[in-house]
Parts: sequence; C-alpha cells; structure tokens
Amino acid sequence: MVRANEGKKGAEAQEHLIEKLVSVRRVTKVVKGGKNMRFSALVVVGDGKGRVGYASAKAREVPDAVKKAAEKAKRSMIRVSLKEGRTIRHDASARVGAGHVFLRMAPPGTGVIAGGPMRAVFEALGVQDIVSKSVGSGNYHNMVRATFFALRDIAPPKLIAAKLDKKLPEILERRSAGRKTEHDVSSNEISEGAR
Repeated sequence: MVRANEGKKGAEAQEHLIEKLVSVRRVTKVVKGGKNMRFSALVVVGDGKGRVGYASAKAREVPDAVKKAAEKAKRSMIRVSLKEGRTIRHDASARVGAGHVFLRMAPPGTGVIAGGPMRAVFEALGVQDIVSKSVGSGNYHNMVRATFFALRDIAPPKLIAAKLDKKLPEILERRSAGRKTEHDVSSNEISEGAR
C-alpha cells in the first residue's frame, strides 16, 4: 500500500513540471537509399522550486521528439540551492566548447535578464532575479550545458561551512562583514571627495 501512495505522489509531482522547448531542428542522415529526415528537440524541464533538467532527443515527428526529450530531462534533474527562493546564492561561471556563461545573483525586482536558452533554464528552475551573460558560441546545446555546469557549482552555505570546518554563523558573518567594509570605504571616499 505504501508503494502505491508513493507512485501517486511521484505522478502528481511530475504533472506540475514546467516544460520549455529550447530548439527544434531538422536533421538529415544520408544513407544508401537517400536521406532519412528526423527532428531533434532540446527541452528543459523544471518544477519552479529549484529542480531542473535538460535533454535532447530525435524522432520522425516533432511532437514525438519533444516528448522523448522531456522524459529524458525528467530523469536527469538536478537540485539547485536558491537564496530566498528567488535568486542564486553566489556568482558562477562555466565554459563548454567555445561558449562561456556568467551568472550573477541580483537584488529583488531585477527580473530574469538572460537570453534565449538560458532564460528557459531559469524560468523552469523558478529563479525570479538573475543577471546572466553568454560570451562566445551561440550554440543552444552548449549554452544550456554551460548554464547547468554553472548551476551545479552553486553550493549552499551549510556545505561550504562543512568543507571549511567552520560554523554557519562564521561564514555568514564574513559575507556581511565584507559587504559592510566595501560600503564603508566607498561612502568614506564619497564624503572625502565632496569636501
């Protein structure tokens, strides 16, 4: 009986997933008898609460390719630690091929500043405030992979504290102390410049 209930919960969780179609391309395989045309689809799937996955698949028809890619993406989902449920915890970057992706945390009200495939990843993830930039290749597959590598590198403060053998308040104090010092220095420079 317990297993039956778990299956229902899993099915309910999958029903509320957000699917974003990033790209559909017609691909051709040249064979002895002519050309085999198929469609390749890149899909991003997320729950809007910090879990996201991506996959690509091929099929003879577009809907079949999208369905296959969505199923693969559901099996490859990762969890990303979000700050206040709206932005990433710290800045991150990653490189795949010739494409380089930069992700920066943002204050409330900024919105999602991202282009094309990166926007689809952030919307499926549930990020509300983020600034991102892609440099180099505009290849959709490489941009999505680089975004996932950058998101995978984001660690929650608890994990960082455990790695450094420190307590959580010490880590958080350092962050706030560093920000205060920068702010104090800049305000002192401004007041001296005004004199």
